[in-house]
Amino acid sequence: MSAGHGPFDHVKDSSVFELPQFVSSVFGSSQFPLPKIGSFQITKFMVLQVVAAVFTIIVFRGLAKRVAGGSPACGRWWNFWEAIALFVRDEVVRPSIGIPHHGHGDHGHDEHAVASGDGHDDGSAVSVGHPADRYLPYVWTVFFYILFCNLLGAIPFLGSPTADTGITAVLAGMTFLHVVRYGSERSGFVGFWKSLVPGMDLPGPLGLILVPMIWAIEAAGLLIKHLVLAIRLFANLMAGHTVLSVFLGFIALTANEGAVWWVVMPSSTFAQLAIGLLELFVAFLQAYVFSLMTSLFISAAVNPH
Repeated sequence: MSAGHGPFDHVKDSSVFELPQFVSSVFGSSQFPLPKIGSFQITKFMVLQVVAAVFTIIVFRGLAKRVAGGSPACGRWWNFWEAIALFVRDEVVRPSIGIPHHGHGDHGHDEHAVASGDGHDDGSAVSVGHPADRYLPYVWTVFFYILFCNLLGAIPFLGSPTADTGITAVLAGMTFLHVVRYGSERSGFVGFWKSLVPGMDLPGPLGLILVPMIWAIEAAGLLIKHLVLAIRLFANLMAGHTVLSVFLGFIALTANEGAVWWVVMPSSTFAQLAIGLLELFVAFLQAYVFSLMTSLFISAAVNPH
């Protein structure tokens, strides 16, 4: 892979980092090549994914250290991330997954009391968290990792790893594996796949025909839902960055057009700023949508028909 000069250039993965002009004038090159280890080429998105992972670890470790023992996080920086983490917990995971049922008793008979926080006759709160909180580590990790990958694309000359189908496909694949894992923990591996077909009171011959057909449709639907999860994230991130590139391209195309340039340049600059602000919103929105859909898929797995 090599860097090109088309409108999709900064959206695609590359073996080099493009450098701004004031930096390239110092180093004598407009590109910073990434090393190749044997036949393995390190790419831009690989580096950015590591950066996103490091930021995710910093946020998790920092928050965990500051809220240890039940004390609230102090400082605007940590309050900001704590508010987002609590939003994902209280507005995404808990309402979407609810209280898993038909399991093997890994939450005991106090699930409803734990969820409502009134497990005692005197109305005092139960100290144990919501049953759905056991799925929080994965959903939190996915949310913050995708968010940081998205936000990296707002920095000039970098890019969003989530604008690559290979990366979003892996994220969707990990969600699929977690859905199967959690569903198997609740109903058993065979029971999870059997639960794809709702209970139906069908006569013998008709059941032998319809049940396999319905199971095949539901199994295909489960795979398709995760495929759509990957495509949605990729398409939204790629589209936004492509629009930004096109608006900037208008300025370059009219550079020698005299008066036309003076009309196009401010218009394109304003449009780029507007789309850039929208992109910041989309970065958070798509992380939210991915974590919400992940929670819904987990809910379907741990709350079978």
